[in-house]
Formats: sequence, C-alpha cells, structure tokens
Amino acid sequence: MKYNRLGQTDMMVSEICLGTMTWGSQNDEAEAHEQLDYAIGEGINFIDTAEMYPTTPRLPETTGRTEELIGTWLKDRPDRDKLIVATKLSGEGNKDIRNGDRVTGAILREALEGSLKRLQTDIVDLYQLHWPNRGSYHFRQYWKFDPNNLKPGDMDQEVADILGEVSRLRDEGKLRAFGLSNETAWGTMKFLDISRKHDLPRVVSIQNEYNLTCRIYDLDMAEISVLEKIGLMAYSPLAAGGLSGKYLDGDIPEESRRCVQPTLYGRYGPQAERVISLYRDVARKHGLDLAQMALAFCLTRPFMMSVIIGATSMEQLKNNISSRDLVLSEEVLADIQTIYRDNPLPS
Repeated sequence: MKYNRLGQTDMMVSEICLGTMTWGSQNDEAEAHEQLDYAIGEGINFIDTAEMYPTTPRLPETTGRTEELIGTWLKDRPDRDKLIVATKLSGEGNKDIRNGDRVTGAILREALEGSLKRLQTDIVDLYQLHWPNRGSYHFRQYWKFDPNNLKPGDMDQEVADILGEVSRLRDEGKLRAFGLSNETAWGTMKFLDISRKHDLPRVVSIQNEYNLTCRIYDLDMAEISVLEKIGLMAYSPLAAGGLSGKYLDGDIPEESRRCVQPTLYGRYGPQAERVISLYRDVARKHGLDLAQMALAFCLTRPFMMSVIIGATSMEQLKNNISSRDLVLSEEVLADIQTIYRDNPLPS
C-alpha cells in the first residue's frame, strides 16, 4: 500500500480509503467490522464516514448509524493512533439534521461533538464540511447551475467563523485537520484566502466525485490541488458501482445499489451505459477487470491523495483493494483518453 501526505499535515494516508456509506442499511454491524478488519490488514489506515450515513437508502431514522457501527469497532483499539478517521458534517438543506440549518462555527462544534460520541473516540483526524452552505453544481446539478441564483451572504465572515471554531476545536484536541467536500474552485480559494488573512487552519483536502464518467475535477480543481497541496479524496470512483459493469445488458443484481437508487443519483442512464460499455471493451481488450481498471486509473492522477472505495460484499472489497497493484500501460491509458475525448461528460 502506498501512502500520501494529507495536505500540509504530518499525517500519511493510504492511497485507498475505506468508504462506509452502506453500513447500517445494506451492511450490518458484523459485515462492517469484517470489512474494517480486512482493510486494515491490507494496509489501509484511512476510514471515511459522515454524520448523515447510511445513504442506501437515506432515511431520517438511520442518521448516524454508520458512525455508531464504526464506533463499536474503534472503541478501545490499541492501534487507534495509527488510523486516520475522517467524518463530515451536513450542511444547509438537510432537514433531517439540525433542521437543515446553515453551518456556523457553533453548529460545527455541535456536530463534531455528536460524531465523537457515536464514533467512541476522543478525536477526529479529518473533519469535513459535506457540502457548501451556498450549494454547488455537484450531484449532477451542473446542468442547471447558475451562480447568479446563489446567495452566498457574507462569505468572508462565515468562513472565518467556521475556521475559527476549527482552530479552537483543534486546540482542544478534538480534531486534527479540516477539509471540504463537494466544493468548487472559487469556494476552495475562498477558504484558503481567509485562512491566510486571519492565520486560521488551512484546508488540507477536498472530497469530490471523480471517475471515468465524471472528470470535471481534471480542470480548475486539479490546478488548485497540485499548486495548493490540497489532495483529492475521490468519492464514487466506480460511479456508484456502474463502472464495475454489473448493470450492463439490463442486469440489476438483487440487493444492488440500483435496486435502491435506479439512476444512481443521475450517474446511470442510456448515455452513461453506452460509455461504460466502451470502457468495458478496453478492459477486455487488455485482459483487465473493469472495476480494477477504473480504480487504477484514478490512482494515476497527479492530484489524487486517496481513492474512496465502498463495497457491500467482501468479494467486492477484495477486488477493489487489489487495484493498488495494477499498473496501467500507456496503451490502456491512450484507449481511455480516446473514449474520454469523445465522451467527456456522459452522465
């Protein structure tokens, strides 16, 4: 397993991160713990979750259950100091959590205290804002994204309030670093600007979607990641399972994600399926497993800090982790680039 630096901190994180958003719905406690044990045994030291998980499906009554399942595993572990545990607080609009209130410094503290209790730990290593208060174009909102309709308010004051609380919580030993998720280039630079102006904690990471069918990060965000040393934690590197190829030819396996979310939150439709079939042809041409090829491609990106994998079965988990050992040839990368050039945004 390779390890990368978490921003400008002294923390090193495995290039594969264990995602958890199915735990408490599609996976029970025993299965969650089995995944954790196996992943740690394979060298993964990075675990990502969120206060709103699980999301398959997303239900008010299951809010926080994923953190609780991690907590029963994490409690009293002698190797806790060797693990990097990341979680996220929900933002404006999620009515199930704090009535969907806009994130402030006070709300960030309240949310973190709740996560610490559920996780049964004294500190969160990476605490992330799940999405911006002002909204963004992520989760297929880019087709109707219009910044003229956004109401960012006094962003300088809002960001200073949030980062100020992060600073206090860090001093209290309750978190080590702060990151963003579902952010834009402008939003990321705003956080960096305020941290510089007021000597507040610096953003160390960003968690956005990245996969063969969603590569918008290759543009402005890639430049920020590389030049500002804010690595990407890529979520949905298999496009919510679509890039495993299991849904091609009309198949929807029993208890799979598409049984719960037919379009995989907009990721899966006729155009996406056509393009995924082209990537399957590339994998077959070169004798590769499609899912492993898709994950290995993510690992080649210069801005990639860690790729977040999720699995509902041990077979999937083992296959996904094995992608770390796959080195894609120049021929494979050229074939991938040809498909991308002709189909830059199929979903």
